[in-house]
Amino acid sequence: MLIVFTRSIIIYIFLLIAMRLMGKKQLGELQPFEFAITLIAAELACIPMSDTQVPVLYGLVPIFTLFVVEFTLTKIVKHSIRMRKLINGKPVIVITPQGIDYEAINKLDMTIHDIMEAIRSKNYSSPAELEWAIVETNGDMSVVPKTENRAVTMADLGLECKHALIPYSIICEGKLMEQNMKRSGFDDKKLKTILDKYNYGLREILLLLINGDGEYYLQPKHGNYISGNLSDIMNKEKNSKIIGSLN
Repeated sequence: MLIVFTRSIIIYIFLLIAMRLMGKKQLGELQPFEFAITLIAAELACIPMSDTQVPVLYGLVPIFTLFVVEFTLTKIVKHSIRMRKLINGKPVIVITPQGIDYEAINKLDMTIHDIMEAIRSKNYSSPAELEWAIVETNGDMSVVPKTENRAVTMADLGLECKHALIPYSIICEGKLMEQNMKRSGFDDKKLKTILDKYNYGLREILLLLINGDGEYYLQPKHGNYISGNLSDIMNKEKNSKIIGSLN
């Protein structure tokens, strides 16, 4: 009995260290490959715990191997957008301003009941309250409510209600998201205008978001975030050019 107790403590400590090194994600935030590795590691840990005939090393080595695999995949996914899509998949829009996208939920093998359950978990009772709903790669649903359904609504303030606009990631961790640029109508000239204004290079940007109104959120890797509207920058450039030509 003492041997089983000791083996269990050793394996538990080793497994705990390995899981801590994998990061602080909650179970619902794990990507598919991370979830699979977690399940396998748990199963491998049980074998030497319950069977004293199996050397403890036979449990520790596979767990360590899985940790190395997870660490390697995480690095690959972080630095390769193509591999990220291949391994993790990509977010899928299931609700648009036109309603529920039936083809999208079919591709995800989701039912209307699944959609309604996810909506209720976000404290909404109907798809009519949402402008957008996106199923993330970890299976969670992110929602963008219609303006009049937000906590403090524009309607309550007596202001004109505009359609909520989904923001597009233009730069993520120093990498250009070309597909998002095409979808958002954002081009190289506009990108250069923003980066030149704040004297940043592409690799210095952690995140650049922009929506259909030209509102942007710029977060450098080092320093505070910057937000504004692209039209303000463009207008200043036009004005400076006009003043320069008059002089």
